[in-house]
Amino acid sequence: MDDPFLQLREQILSCNKCDLCQGRIHVVFGEGVPDAKLMCIGEGPGYYEDQQGRPFVGASGQLLDKILAVSGFSRQTNCFIANIVKCRPPQNRDPRPDEREACIPWLMQQIAIVNPAIIVLLGGTALKGLIDPNAHITRYRGQWLTWHGRWVMPTFHPSALLRTPALKRDAWEDFKKIIDKYREVVNPQHHSDYH
Repeated sequence: MDDPFLQLREQILSCNKCDLCQGRIHVVFGEGVPDAKLMCIGEGPGYYEDQQGRPFVGASGQLLDKILAVSGFSRQTNCFIANIVKCRPPQNRDPRPDEREACIPWLMQQIAIVNPAIIVLLGGTALKGLIDPNAHITRYRGQWLTWHGRWVMPTFHPSALLRTPALKRDAWEDFKKIIDKYREVVNPQHHSDYH
């Protein structure tokens, strides 16, 4: 098996670096195109993700898929979706710092292999895990950051949009910027339903 992505997947699926491994049904490796130029990173698996071993398959995942589709992206064609932690925290609580630290090296390897030009951080846990442990999503969302030579856009997690529909307008403004940046750095012909 020479495919580094498949090798990494095998390693992650048998991971037991933190206590989250004890309660999981499935490790959620991630899903999408292995060389996608757009990568979305969320917090961690919830109930449905743990059941199916796939990221973002519950209500927030359905909303994310709709947002991506209108923006001209999908996990089947040009996007990869991953999480800060690969196993579900009990009762969907936020991952603890030690759990994030145990899992972040896996995410770093995924980012290195996928090599996205643009990373979308979905929510505060992703922002804290990748950029700054003290960062607040309300302060950073909608602003381009650069990280290891990549463009990074923090925005609200889809579950926050479901809880507080008024945030959808801000999230949509963020995705307009993502579409524009994708056209600028990846594909000038990128089509979206937005414009």
